[in-house]
Amino acid sequence: MKWVLCLLMMTTQASGGAWDDSSPKVREWFRKLTIPDDPTHLASCCGQGNAVEADNFEVLGNQYVAIVTDGHGLVPDGTRIVIPNSKRNIETSNPTGHGILFLDSGHQPICYVSPSGG
Repeated sequence: MKWVLCLLMMTTQASGGAWDDSSPKVREWFRKLTIPDDPTHLASCCGQGNAVEADNFEVLGNQYVAIVTDGHGLVPDGTRIVIPNSKRNIETSNPTGHGILFLDSGHQPICYVSPSGG
């Protein structure tokens, strides 16, 4: 179901997002990134069009709270979003230099990769 939502979001938002001028390495990373709690690890985290930068985070108990540092028009900067542990993608490096948070149309996290990756 998430992939249907992602497809819809990608067709209704700017397809490139803020990373239109990114390197081939970054574009490939976005393309290969998968939803961490998908049992097959084949579902995409969507694309750059539903990604926001969340370079800052807090830890509350055993959960991350991502702090949006550049919402790219999707959500206001400074918005705090609780990231369930199952949505943290810890199996990937992150070539963007930013924490990346992928959101669904209700601004719920699809996946999050910390600034350092993993």
